[in-house]
Amino acid sequence: MDYKKLLEEAGALLRGHFLLTSGLHSDKYIEKMRIMENPRLIEPFFSKMIDLSPETDWFVGPTLGGAIIAFELAKITGRKSAFAERTEAGRELKREFTIQDSEKIIIVDDILTTGSSIKDTIKAIDRGKIIAVVVMIDRSTTNVGVDIPVKSVLKYPIENYKEETCPLCEERVPLTKRGGKK
Repeated sequence: MDYKKLLEEAGALLRGHFLLTSGLHSDKYIEKMRIMENPRLIEPFFSKMIDLSPETDWFVGPTLGGAIIAFELAKITGRKSAFAERTEAGRELKREFTIQDSEKIIIVDDILTTGSSIKDTIKAIDRGKIIAVVVMIDRSTTNVGVDIPVKSVLKYPIENYKEETCPLCEERVPLTKRGGKK
């Protein structure tokens, strides 16, 4: 399966000057909702995520995209799902999910850029054993600093820039904010 081609055909791979949720700038943006809004387009990603996943009891994802993925993977495999909600301190499992100390957990998410959502989700889990991270698309260009195996359906590195070193800012290309927190 050519996942990059699937993104392009769905209109999910955008070019321009984008402000990412992390605060970084980029010349490419993956509008994952163009894939997630169509179950026929997302199914190949889910199938591959399941193939990449070791045996587990729970799929846990950060809100919003990761939570949707966790639910769908749990539904397909007959496992449980939970989600980590954003708080002022990071993320938290607020809904009294009943993860037991002996249970295995896979953290899932849609797009991996800096790893901050995944790291916050890992910190939010105080029971069970996290055995892997599985993402739809890994757009990171460096190691994100997670000491758990990270697997992706599509590895598609995209360069990111701090505002002060962004060549697009220097060229005065208009900045676009999409998705995520406002």
